Amino acid sequence: MAQTLDWIDWTVLIATLATIVGYGTWKTRGSKNVQDYVRGGNTTKWWTIGLSVMATQASAITFLSTTGQAFSDGMGFVQFYFGLPIAMVIICLVFIPLYHRLKVYTAYEFLENRFDLKTRSLTAILFLIQRGLAAGITIFAPAIILSVVLGWNIVTLNIVIGALVIIYTVSGGTKAVTVTQKQQMFVIFAGMVAALVIIINMIPDEVSVIDAVDIAGATGKMQVLDFSFDLENRYTVWTGLIGGTFLMLSYFGTDQSQVQRYLSGRSMKEMQMGLLFNGLLKVPMQFFILFVGVMVFVFYQFNPAPLNFIDKSTEKVLVSEYGNEYRELQAKQATLFSQKQELSLKLSTDESERTRIQLAKLDSIEKTYRLESKFLIKKAIDSEYANSYTKLQNELEGLRTNPVSEAFINKENELKTLYNDAAKDTETNDRDYMFIRFILKHLPTGLIGLLLAVILSAAMSSTASEINALATITSIDLYGRNLKEDKGEEHMVKMTKLFTLGWGIVAIIIACFADLAENLIQLVNIIGSIFYGNVLGIFLLAFFFKHIKGNAVFVGALITQAIVIIGWWMDWMPYLWLNLFGCILVIFIAHILQPLQAKK
Repeated sequence: MAQTLDWIDWTVLIATLATIVGYGTWKTRGSKNVQDYVRGGNTTKWWTIGLSVMATQASAITFLSTTGQAFSDGMGFVQFYFGLPIAMVIICLVFIPLYHRLKVYTAYEFLENRFDLKTRSLTAILFLIQRGLAAGITIFAPAIILSVVLGWNIVTLNIVIGALVIIYTVSGGTKAVTVTQKQQMFVIFAGMVAALVIIINMIPDEVSVIDAVDIAGATGKMQVLDFSFDLENRYTVWTGLIGGTFLMLSYFGTDQSQVQRYLSGRSMKEMQMGLLFNGLLKVPMQFFILFVGVMVFVFYQFNPAPLNFIDKSTEKVLVSEYGNEYRELQAKQATLFSQKQELSLKLSTDESERTRIQLAKLDSIEKTYRLESKFLIKKAIDSEYANSYTKLQNELEGLRTNPVSEAFINKENELKTLYNDAAKDTETNDRDYMFIRFILKHLPTGLIGLLLAVILSAAMSSTASEINALATITSIDLYGRNLKEDKGEEHMVKMTKLFTLGWGIVAIIIACFADLAENLIQLVNIIGSIFYGNVLGIFLLAFFFKHIKGNAVFVGALITQAIVIIGWWMDWMPYLWLNLFGCILVIFIAHILQPLQAKK
């Protein structure tokens, strides 16, 4: 059943978004030259740069997927960001001084000066491909979730979100994006802090915050650090420090959606301080968002939770031939909930290891119930995997007496694999829906509207930066660079506005044809990792290997991109390592090709 909003929530939501769009449009209207439109007149202060950089990265996916990630897997995802402060320091010392000295409008102008036009154009095109796809996903992410939960038409939502962004981004360019992002970050911080306070207050009075953290810790949700070298594990200290550093170097140092944020600074010092500000706050911010997700998990230790957070999917399976099986799972989960609730309350007064182990076992069992519920939803639509599921279900049933045994874990992994194979065409993955459903079902009127504004503001902030950057690259690196004659400032501003409108429409179209992935925040990072390593390698060749020339880099980049795409398709390594792999590979190939090019 689709959720309806109270008039107070509608008022808060509409008033918040209208204020942001209206103020951004009014404040930044009338840019007459490229300097104002693309670089914001170079008037931005460091704290505005820092907030704008954070807002660009903090899309709606951050709040929907990250909280869901924490609910499901705990705090370990924060390790993904461990490389960010390191990257910020390197960019401040290497990238910013160079960009500032050359007075470039885009990161890729530098590559033509260092190599040649075709290398600049290739790198710009790689950016347009990956960031164009990402722009569509940042619109699609909140749209599909709101459409399912609220019953709103997804195409209409895509158009509304995209149109709101287009209005002020076309009008004011970079300055409009920066001005509105300050307001959006205020709304985001206020909404998330209010949500956490209320969530904690909704936990039973006899359970303190420390007790809540202890309950989460007993089920493994508070495990932040993983020092293992397991390449199958996506999130460890090492993937964050190594793979994450290369990803962040690529993203913040060579991605125009971020470069354009700090190139608008009043001075090189303001640019550097803005990035360092982001480096200091980003990891705590992600930790905070994950912690909100963990506290929602604790809330559901004392309040019944659905087997699947997508009500529409649950309704489908309950009226299917598998409805009775699903109801049996619901009954098992209800019994399990009573046991979890009792143990969770006991843990607040009895900190014995036995209680913690028992609670962890119950949590493991509930995970299998959730996986089975997803599979039943899949079966309700497609019975292709029914026989395999039935066999595995019977085998798993006999192993639940010892949920920490190797046999149980192996069968659980088999169930996950079978589910992933079966669920490609079915909307069963619910972790991205967890937080929005919690908001709508449990939070008070007024705060619901504010948090919906948080989600939509985050989507708008990221999308605005992306289409602003896409238009700039198209205008400066491709259109303007290939013009036979100088058309003047007014013409270039007009064309950049047209490209902004065009890319906004493209993003809306991509959003309308997008599909829900296993986890949306992972999908965005996967798209980036496929391209970023190669682009970063090109820039490092430009910075540090003066003997390497344009032809070797151009051919090496084409070969590298093909290999990285094949590697991702064949699943050679976790996606974060693709950044390091692509970076090293293009440098290596360029060094091999340079002597061959020199002989020609």
